[in-house]
Formats: sequence, structure tokens, C-alpha cells
Amino acid sequence: MSQSCSHNQSVDSKQLCVSKVPFFNHLETNEMVQIVKMSRHINFKKGEVIHHEGDTLDYLYIVHQGRVKIYQLFENGKEQLLRILETGEFMGELALFTEKVVDSYAEAIENTEICAIHRSDMQLLMKDYPTIAVKVLEQISNRLDQTEKLVGQLSAKDVETRTAAYLIDLAAKKDSMEIVLPMSKKDLASYLGTTQETISRRLSNFQTNGWIEQKGHRSIKILDKESLTTISAGI
Repeated sequence: MSQSCSHNQSVDSKQLCVSKVPFFNHLETNEMVQIVKMSRHINFKKGEVIHHEGDTLDYLYIVHQGRVKIYQLFENGKEQLLRILETGEFMGELALFTEKVVDSYAEAIENTEICAIHRSDMQLLMKDYPTIAVKVLEQISNRLDQTEKLVGQLSAKDVETRTAAYLIDLAAKKDSMEIVLPMSKKDLASYLGTTQETISRRLSNFQTNGWIEQKGHRSIKILDKESLTTISAGI
């Protein structure tokens, strides 16, 4: 794995990275500067693996620029996508509390710049600023909720229902009926536990029914939210 670290980044650039993270953005500017001094930047090229299953994580990784996919690989070679991390999102939060051997892979899906903060530094920060620890736990709780929701959908709902639910959730997250899929249809299929061809057919059916309008490879406009919501509920 080739990677490069930049130690000459301006404080402003690193501070921008830190300020994007939910459990840091409530701090004062001078407090963020102290965190910046603890961090380092690491660059990954598209397709590079940031961590493998079985690795021990010692750092909190923050996506400064680019995107990262988190996935698991099964013995039969099947890939299960767990989430896509975009600018301001993070991974390795469990490593903040204990040495954690990960059971997933993290891969840059485009050229990506990561801010890394070592576990020992984060533990000192959480002692000095207890609100950081509280907000970290809130984020971990949100992640657990998302994972439980995904497991429930994969085990109990068909592909049409899962696809509709994903579109509705994405529209709610973006607060817009015009959305852009944050991943390829291949990765979306992996996330929803199906095949790329099946996803394409379901989206085509949604368009034929007048529920959505596909605009290019990833852009989608939701035309009938009520019908999609009904489908997503499995009714």
C-alpha cells in the first residue's frame, strides 16, 4: 500500500478537516488548533486499501477530501458494503476506547486525504473536553442504529422495499427530492444485498411507474414520495 504523509499542511487546512467532524465542531478556534497539532494528513489513491480485516486500529481517521467505502468480505468472495464515508465523516471511533481489531475493509473509492489522530491523543482530548467523549458516544450510537436497520432490512425485506427505503432515507438526509447516489450501482447493490442488474431493473420500474426520474448514472429526482414511502414500508 502506497501512501504519503504531508507534515507541511497549513494550520488552516488541517483545522478545516477537524472542524467538519461533529464531535469537534462545537469547540473554540484555539481548541481546534490544539487538535490540529496532534493530527497528520495521509493521502490514498483511488482503490488503495486504508485498513484490512484483522488490522489493529490506533487512529481516528477523518475524511478531509474524497470518499471511502467500508465493507466486509465473505469466504465465497461476496462483498457486503456497510457504508460510504464522505468529507467530514470518520472511522476508527471504537479504537478510541480500546485496541480494536477490525472485521472490515476500508478502501478509497477516489483519491482521498485523511486526517489521522492517534488514540492516545484522542483519549487526552476526551479527558480535557468531556463533551467530545459524549458526542463520540452519540456518533457510535447512531452507527449502531444504522447497522441494526441495515441488518433488519437485509433479513426481512425484499429488494424493491430496500431500494425504495434507501431512496427515501437519502432524500431525508439531503433534505431534497433531487438526490445523487453517493456510490456506484455496483456498490449500491452490495449495500442492499443484491446484484447490480436487479438494482437497475428496480430503478427502471420505479421510473416506469412515475415514482422517480433518473437523470444520468447517479442523479435521481423523486416524483412520488408517497408511493415510495408506501413501498419502503413493505405495504
